[in-house]
Amino acid sequence: MDFLRYAESSAALLNAELPDLDALVGFLENRAWLQPQVNDRDVVVLRRFQRELRPVFEASSADDSKGVVDGLNTLLEKHPITPRIADHNPANLHIHVANRAASVSDLLVGESLLGLANLVCDLGPTRLGVCAATPCTNVYVDTSPNQSRRYCSDRCSSRANVAAYRARQKAAAG
Repeated sequence: MDFLRYAESSAALLNAELPDLDALVGFLENRAWLQPQVNDRDVVVLRRFQRELRPVFEASSADDSKGVVDGLNTLLEKHPITPRIADHNPANLHIHVANRAASVSDLLVGESLLGLANLVCDLGPTRLGVCAATPCTNVYVDTSPNQSRRYCSDRCSSRANVAAYRARQKAAAG
């Protein structure tokens, strides 16, 4: 199990627009084996989970360590994880976060929570954030060595830097 990938996937899930079944199927484009299993309940569960998870990223962005830990613990209680050893490739045994009969939403929620819980324990509770670029509200996972990430993407970083440069130029000219 790649906990970091699961933590980063949780940010992608939180940033995803999931208005309907087709959007969820599109979100799972890199996991084609899950697409046929998607149903309307998964969309409802994941949209609710997005609302529940966002405060954890906001707490981390505000340096509220207790809020992060309490928020994740609450979600872990609400969405219990049933880890199991996956043996579909006997040469590469690894952990899955749900049993074979789990729904797509249970799998995605479990991966998100276990990934975030491990990230918080390994790197600290302030490694999650909300993009600093206006008007972006996307979230991110900061795995930089010096915990310096402030933007969800290079695009937002560039846009913010260009805006700051233009503001400085305008101030100097005025």
